[in-house]
This record gives sequence, structure tokens and C-alpha cells, in this order.
Amino acid sequence: MPSYKYLIIGGGMTADAAVAGIREVDPNGSIGLISDENHPPYNRPPLSKGLWKGKLLETIFRQSSKENAQIHLGTKAETIDPQSKQVIDDQGQSYSYDKLLLATGGSPRKLPFGGDEVIYFRTLDDFQRLRPLAEGRSRFAMIGGGFIGSELASALCDQGQEVAMLFPENGIGSLLFPADLASFLNDYYRQKGVAVLAGELVSDIEQRGEEFALKMKSGREIVVDHVIAGIGILPNTSLAETAGIEVDNGIVVDKYLQTSQTDIFAAGDVANIYNPVLDIRQRVEHEDNALTGGQAAGRNMAGQATPYEHLSTFYSDLFDLGYEAVGELNPNLETVSDWQEPFRKGVVYYLDQGHLRGVLLWNIWDQVDSARRLITEPGPFTSENLKGRLPD
Repeated sequence: MPSYKYLIIGGGMTADAAVAGIREVDPNGSIGLISDENHPPYNRPPLSKGLWKGKLLETIFRQSSKENAQIHLGTKAETIDPQSKQVIDDQGQSYSYDKLLLATGGSPRKLPFGGDEVIYFRTLDDFQRLRPLAEGRSRFAMIGGGFIGSELASALCDQGQEVAMLFPENGIGSLLFPADLASFLNDYYRQKGVAVLAGELVSDIEQRGEEFALKMKSGREIVVDHVIAGIGILPNTSLAETAGIEVDNGIVVDKYLQTSQTDIFAAGDVANIYNPVLDIRQRVEHEDNALTGGQAAGRNMAGQATPYEHLSTFYSDLFDLGYEAVGELNPNLETVSDWQEPFRKGVVYYLDQGHLRGVLLWNIWDQVDSARRLITEPGPFTSENLKGRLPD
């Protein structure tokens, strides 16, 4: 039986960052990593960003786990026994541990139709399936108007592909941005050549030879060559649940990223943690949280015991526009827009009864730390005293 001082289930950015965190505190303790992917840990954002702009594939692979952990690829952890401190994989192999990290991430939400013909874009395998399809001239349907939908539509359109975006909301990014900015993005994407079908809910996908007909509840129908869906993820919690670990919209952890079971930690997309700055429990599905949370979990597993109170950031590229954001971007909150150039460059603030909850830096760069500091200020904030606060 393989025996590790530190065992990590998951093979993504969080897992790799956890290895780095462990090694900061414990340079010698044995580390094992169980991943159901066939690739060693890699950076996920380039899959919908840099790899479409000439970034070399070999540059996306992470390095911390390469020399510092024994990686078991193509291996799925099936059960955890917290009492005996053992994990059993899908081949019946047992692994023992002193400390265990669940970095199991999430799996794409799937449509009740379309089967395997729909590409649910999340992994390197998904990229390697999609990239060759964009070599010739094809028609793509992109279901979803969030991060994956907006980024892939941009990338495919830049490759000379014919792209239609379909989503039930009124605008691209409507779950994050104020209505006027989301509406602007609809027009902006149309100007770039994307057919934006806002307010459309796909009700069925019918294969017709080598083509696919997407039927919408409105009665509309479009025919394409390939279908992609980016409609969010569900946290992978089944392993935790069967081990008796508390689960509620992810794996519930304390400020040290420890679960309800002793010596078992969780971090990254799957972890539900209390954020003292925003005074909410949240599960964050972005790169910054994966890296900082994974590293913090690794340090805590190795005995450092430092609370994880990081206010994470996220970012995206949309054709020649881009943004960084910090905190809670909820368009149902009061929003204050401070544009240098309307919808092209500026800052959007998200307020709740005078308290600053989030900051959107739209084509404004190197201001994330300033935005974090501003969110921690007590306020009260108003549209008047926020004008001109950023850039700092």
C-alpha cells in the first residue's frame, strides 16, 4: 500500500499549488497526488485564452508537483475511510495518509440532450478535441453567455469561424455586469461577427447527418456543425459525502480549510469557506482562489495553521477588451459606473447599503490591490465619493 504523509485527491492548479505550500513548511514529507486526468497539473485559463493566440501547449504545465510529489494519473479515488486514513481508487488500490486534501474541483453542468456530441469545455482533453475542429471553416453554436461562452466565442471568431452564442439571459455576462454593460457586449460581439441570440433557451439538439439543429423554446432553430456548452459547473462532492464530510454547495471548510473530518482539508472550486471581508460563505471558481487557496491548504496541512482570508480576483479577455475583478459582482446590487470612456475603459463599483462589495476594473490594469484595500474600508460609499477613486 502506498503511504504518504500528505495525499491530494485532484490533479489541477489547486493540487499543484498545495504541493508548493507543503514544501514551504515541510521540505521532506512524502506527497502523493491522485488525478483522474491523464495529464499532469496544468493551468486551465489558457485553454480558452492563450492557447488560441499562439501560446505553446508545453508552457501551460505546472511545475511544483513535478519533482515534489508522486503523481498517479488516470486514477479515480472512489472511497475515503477517515477512521483508517485510507483512500481506495477505482482499481482497488489503497493509499494511506496522515493529511488529506480534497482538490476535486467541479464537473460541467450538462444538458438533458445532445449526448457526447456536445463539447462541455473544461479540460485539456476538451481543448484538444475542439482545436482541430477550428482549423477549417465551420459553424459553431456556443451555449452560454458566461466566462467560457464569451471567451470561446471570441477565440473561435478570431480563428475565422462562424459563431452563434445562445443564452437565456438578456446580455453577455448578465450574471456579473450591470444591464447596460451586458447590452453593450451584445452589440460589441455582433460587430465582431458573432451571432448573439440573447434570451434564447435551447430545448433540444437534433442531429441531421453531420449537422446539428438547435431548437429553442421560442420556436427558433439554427443549424451548425459543432456544439459547445459552457453553462457552469457542479462541485465534485460525492467522495466527501460518502466519507461523512459536511457538504453544502461544496465541501464546507473552516478558516484553515479543514473539513468536518479531522486531518482532511479541501480547497479550490470545491471548497465552501467563510470570507470575513464580505461576511458570507462562498465557493469561488477562479484561478486566483485555486492557487492561493491550494497553497494555503498545503501550508496548513504541514502545520503552519494560517487562516485563509484572501479576497480573490478573476479576469477575462473579450476580443480587444479585458477586465479584472475583485469581490462580489452581483448585478442585483447597486452599481456605480465611473467610465473614462463609456463601456471601453472604467470602473464599476457594487454596493450594498453603502458597503462596497465588489469592483470591476474594465480595461483598467494593475489596480487589483487598490480595489481590495477599498473593499475593506468601512465606508459608507456613495456614487459621489467613489468617482475617481480608482485608478489609484
